[in-house]
Amino acid sequence: MSPLPFHLVTLSHSEWEAALACAKGLGEDALPELRLDLFPGLDPEALVDALKRRCLVTCRRASEGGRWPDEDEAGRLAHLTRALRGRPAWMDLEWDLPIPADIQAARTHVRLLRSIHVAPGVFDLEARLSSLPDGEAFKWVGWAGRLGDNGRLRGALAWARDHGTRLSAFLMGPKGLPSRALQAVWGGAFTYAAPDDGPPAAPGQLPLSVLRAWRAAKLHAGCGLCGVIGDPVLHSRGPAFHNPRFQYALKDLVYLPLLCADAEEAGEALDALGVLGLSITAPLKLSLPEALGLVGPLNTLWRRRPGEPWQGANTDAEALEQALSELEPGPVLLLGEGGVARTSREVLGGAGRAVLQVSRRSPSTAEAVAALGPVGVVQATSLGMSALEPVPFPDLLEAARPSARWAVEWIYKEDTAFAIWARNAGLRLVEGLALFDAQAEAQSRRFIEGCGGVD
Repeated sequence: MSPLPFHLVTLSHSEWEAALACAKGLGEDALPELRLDLFPGLDPEALVDALKRRCLVTCRRASEGGRWPDEDEAGRLAHLTRALRGRPAWMDLEWDLPIPADIQAARTHVRLLRSIHVAPGVFDLEARLSSLPDGEAFKWVGWAGRLGDNGRLRGALAWARDHGTRLSAFLMGPKGLPSRALQAVWGGAFTYAAPDDGPPAAPGQLPLSVLRAWRAAKLHAGCGLCGVIGDPVLHSRGPAFHNPRFQYALKDLVYLPLLCADAEEAGEALDALGVLGLSITAPLKLSLPEALGLVGPLNTLWRRRPGEPWQGANTDAEALEQALSELEPGPVLLLGEGGVARTSREVLGGAGRAVLQVSRRSPSTAEAVAALGPVGVVQATSLGMSALEPVPFPDLLEAARPSARWAVEWIYKEDTAFAIWARNAGLRLVEGLALFDAQAEAQSRRFIEGCGGVD
């Protein structure tokens, strides 16, 4: 019988031909999950046969994120049973259901994965592990209401690993992402992935290529966790930047996005997850360091072991200092008032530059800007994080245009309206991507040198 690989890839495509092509391209480390509820009009036996038996057959109820009507349980089980004629390697059967006779008779060649999806706020995993149903593998799925909820799975997964139980326990939703990526670290035997050419089948499901790039299957109990924390962070280039550097340095660290906008919740999560290294982004650059007893704004934290004191740095400041050393001296118009703006003001002041700082709460006038005659403009607001957001303070920018020679854009996600304005104005532009690379390189060095591992 087919073993269960680490990656289970849900065939979530809208067309079966695309799903089949995806399944044929999966390597030995990935098993396709055939969701019969996503292809209700096709013959289950023929689908299994097309996959040459190498699949996990599932038919998910609507109440558990699937498409099969809850009121047609008899029809669902009959449809699932028809797949047995194709002799699939694995079949998913709900945790609390008695094993139907037809499925029990097929267990000479079909292995059972017993699954349960619990309601938000329910954490009954340990109780369920005390009374396992009959099966060869087990899946427990909950919801992450807070980032620290992920840490509640660690003990149960470690118990399962130590007792030889094939278990995957993870949390859905964007805050549950760490539980999907850290299964191997915490003791989980497998995790679910979205196809690279199809949509996620559940909230928070990561593409297979991302899990492979993060080496999710090869991570072990001694691996330390680093990440970028804030909101938004799911778009962050941090994982793609730091993880290859950790791997090149042979460092047992992995770097993930950690979605959280509240300092108290973030501090709770750092302990619950045993985080060793942290990139801090909006809106936490001031509030999180202060909650940890440090003076902000800081964008980088690291420690040798969980429980040891944090060390902090502001690599944003280092990146801006480097950029300013190559730019024409003179007064600067600074847009924004958050953590990045505060860092920018401190760096500009340290370089002896006169600064006019404006924000929605501290506005200024075009006349004041023209009187300043700024040689540079630093864009440190959040405008540009989302597509189609307008240029900030357009009247002030026009007032700065005659004297301006250069501009700095902190946002690196998109080609922002401010960056377009700066180029159209003929200014030398320091792009957010260049600042990101400079500050992230300084972060990586601190993580690699300063973070230890997990005992």
